[in-house]
Amino acid sequence: MKTFADKVAVVTGAGSGIGRALAQRFAAEGMRLVLADIDGEALIETSETLSAEWGYVRLVVADVSTAEGAQRIADEAWDRFGGVHILCNNAGVACAGAPVWEQTPETWSRVLGVNLWGLIHGVRAFVPRMLADGDEGHIVNTASAAGLRTGPFVSPYYASKHAAVAFTEALHFDLLLAESKLKVSALCPAFVKTRIADHSPGFPDAMRARVESGMEPADIAQRVFEAVRDEKFWILTHSEFDSLIRARCEGMLAGENPVPHVFRRPE
Repeated sequence: MKTFADKVAVVTGAGSGIGRALAQRFAAEGMRLVLADIDGEALIETSETLSAEWGYVRLVVADVSTAEGAQRIADEAWDRFGGVHILCNNAGVACAGAPVWEQTPETWSRVLGVNLWGLIHGVRAFVPRMLADGDEGHIVNTASAAGLRTGPFVSPYYASKHAAVAFTEALHFDLLLAESKLKVSALCPAFVKTRIADHSPGFPDAMRARVESGMEPADIAQRVFEAVRDEKFWILTHSEFDSLIRARCEGMLAGENPVPHVFRRPE
């Protein structure tokens, strides 16, 4: 996609962090925006940071872990603007640090509900209508560097993000075989200054510190914008994790047993 002005972008998880930064970056291009989040007050805060013209922004309070929530966002987009050109399935949550056997069914349901089912519901609600419209477009699914490597203590998060990467790659292949004008990107950041810890009960303090000192969301948004413009699938934003990803893949091919990158439970 080379032109952005007056086109329509949808961003979920737009109340803070990467979602808010994406909204700001697209607004700077003169796009019309549909911004969704489960937190209505946070959405209003995001809207107040935008340079978009009055009438160019629609706010939708919705839970993307439900099909109804995703459908409501899509309906608002088509009712208000008549179509969608960029869909950012960005909403995400993390979890407390604990071994696999201590992670509760409620935690698994919540993390998979947002991080994986949020993508599934988003694609099902938007992509058929985007295909029917026949315009060029782009879907950006927020996964994580945790979707390209693994480790101990946050198994629901790792599992959800690995599934998100696989789902996004499969979507890419399906759209290629359909000879569609729609392109796809998998966003795989590591630590970013977001409020994910605030929305994740029991989030480990050690990881919270790394989030608070992480990359600025605006830098992630710029990488996303460039990937959409240049039709790039992979958006890997933290080069310091390349060696971990490479070691995992090489160890797999060599038949080596996985080795954890941390050796004690986070406090």
